[in-house]
Amino acid sequence: MQNDWSQIFRGETITLTCEIQDGGDTEWEYEWKTSSSETSPKQRERWIFTASASSGGNYWCQGKVKMDFYFPTEWSDPLRLTVTPNKPRASLTADSRVITAAGGGRVRLSCSVDESNSWKYDWFQRESESSAAQIIKDKGPDTMSISDGGMYHCRGGRGNPVYYTENSTAVTVWKRVSNKAVVKMQNDWSQIFRGETITLTCEIQDGGDTEWEYLWTTSSSETSPKQRERWIFTASASSRGNYWCQGKVKMDFYSSTEWSDPLRLTVTESKPQSKLRADRTEVPVGGSVTLSCSVNPSSGWKYYWYRGDQSSELLIRHDDVFKSNGQISVSQEGQYWCRGGRGEPVYYSQYSQSVRINTLVSKRVVVTLHPNWSEIYHGEMITVRCEIQGGDTEWEYEWKTTSSIKSSNQNEFRISSASSSHSGNYRCKGRKKNAQHETTEWSDFIKLTVNNNKPQSVLTVSPSWLSPGASVTLKCEVEHPSAGWRFYWYKTVPKLSDRLYRYELLPGSDSGTEEDSYMVHGQTHTAGYVCRAGRGEPVFYTEHSKPTFVWSGDFPPSASLTVSPDRVQHFTSDSVSLSCEGNSTEWRVRRFPEDSYLSLCSDWGTMTGSTCNISGLNSSAVYWCESGSGQFTNSVNITGH
Repeated sequence: MQNDWSQIFRGETITLTCEIQDGGDTEWEYEWKTSSSETSPKQRERWIFTASASSGGNYWCQGKVKMDFYFPTEWSDPLRLTVTPNKPRASLTADSRVITAAGGGRVRLSCSVDESNSWKYDWFQRESESSAAQIIKDKGPDTMSISDGGMYHCRGGRGNPVYYTENSTAVTVWKRVSNKAVVKMQNDWSQIFRGETITLTCEIQDGGDTEWEYLWTTSSSETSPKQRERWIFTASASSRGNYWCQGKVKMDFYSSTEWSDPLRLTVTESKPQSKLRADRTEVPVGGSVTLSCSVNPSSGWKYYWYRGDQSSELLIRHDDVFKSNGQISVSQEGQYWCRGGRGEPVYYSQYSQSVRINTLVSKRVVVTLHPNWSEIYHGEMITVRCEIQGGDTEWEYEWKTTSSIKSSNQNEFRISSASSSHSGNYRCKGRKKNAQHETTEWSDFIKLTVNNNKPQSVLTVSPSWLSPGASVTLKCEVEHPSAGWRFYWYKTVPKLSDRLYRYELLPGSDSGTEEDSYMVHGQTHTAGYVCRAGRGEPVFYTEHSKPTFVWSGDFPPSASLTVSPDRVQHFTSDSVSLSCEGNSTEWRVRRFPEDSYLSLCSDWGTMTGSTCNISGLNSSAVYWCESGSGQFTNSVNITGH
């Protein structure tokens, strides 16, 4: 066989030659036979035919000497011919699908036809998807080095006439340019909200005058545009994901940039809330209030202002000069709203909560206390009043207090029984009844303190021992002095049943005295006194003072105290008897030591009838008797040594 191919394909041209070895100059004629269906030639040295399925089989030949026909050679050994019915397809591979500078700027292509040999290869290139394939090399080797991007395929050919394989499957090879693709968002906002219009741009750095086409890809559910530089869509939950782009040289379709780094897009489902703040809620006389609108935590907003309700006409629209701080100044009362907008077309945030702005009137407001006591006691009654000076306008009132009581719209708080919950600062303002949006300034605070401890009165007497013809001065003081007190004066009357005294008002003190002192004239015998203070309506009283005594050594006509032994000084080991005498059957002995409290005989001695027996004196003290009928005896000062 002319071509020693291991595999024959249907359609190839087959040339068989009958070769006579060592034939020398002899002239030969030839005879062929075959087990196939092919028709053998007559006497020719070569048998040429086109391979088909029926060509498969054994082939023999023999030579006959032309001048001596009956002397032939033996039949040759058979040549076995197998024909493959299907046309072969070339296979194309590339050591890389991308031509890069780092890879030497070239890619190696390899073309092959499986299980056969002796092929030469034709190479083809398409410069775009729509262009026709152009042959770039024919009858070449099975490898080729390329430096240009494109869509490549190959085929094999062998024999004469040439038999061609099927074309290989095309392989696309891209050429990477050095320019970098970058995905940029038109508005560099850190937070995107559902419904906003998003514009992504594929920017080719150092692209110069080159014309580009663009490819986009994304991990989101958005459908990418075809070959456009910009990708514009409305943000939704399905827009979340990464976005990449790539640039292709328009005149060299298979030359492109690398894919860009991803731009990560996060979409917030809920519409953002605007927040409106006012530096104050009342417009001062001749002044203004500053309103501030914000949409956080995001950027790029312009602000839209409204007065009235949300359907009101736009009040002020910010331009770029004010965009950054979102503030306006207003001097007119009303209900104000705002919202933010950004992008094109404009995407709006939700409306803010409204802020009510009122105007101030030039009326002075003060909080007063009635009575005017800054400190009161638990249980006292007091009125906290809001007073607006000037004019007879009808007002409603508003209060602010740090106490725990509920605010009122009346001009005063009446506290009938004060407690610690009423302690705190109070201030108020007025609002015109016929013009609700006109108010006064807030008053200054006034502080009210409620003391939970009932106040104590303290009584002093002078002198403590009576001299003939001397008057007694009583002086009453309230602990932690405060204003508004009147003073009540009492004489003590013994009550033997409970160790205490009952109190009888002294003349002229039924309604109390403004003065904190009281003069007792004509007192000649031992007596006890008590005081207390009161104020307000109804009267709030302090505790009674402790009984305080003025002593006398004179014997009253109907009661006396005698001491046995009858001397002023005693040793501490002495026993002493104190005897009470007079027009009474019940007596008790009192003593008041210099360094202790008022006490009875039963506390330090033994009371037998009307006599108090003391087994030992441990201190110096004043002693006297008190009768069941309310009498005091003379007083005795006994010193123990």
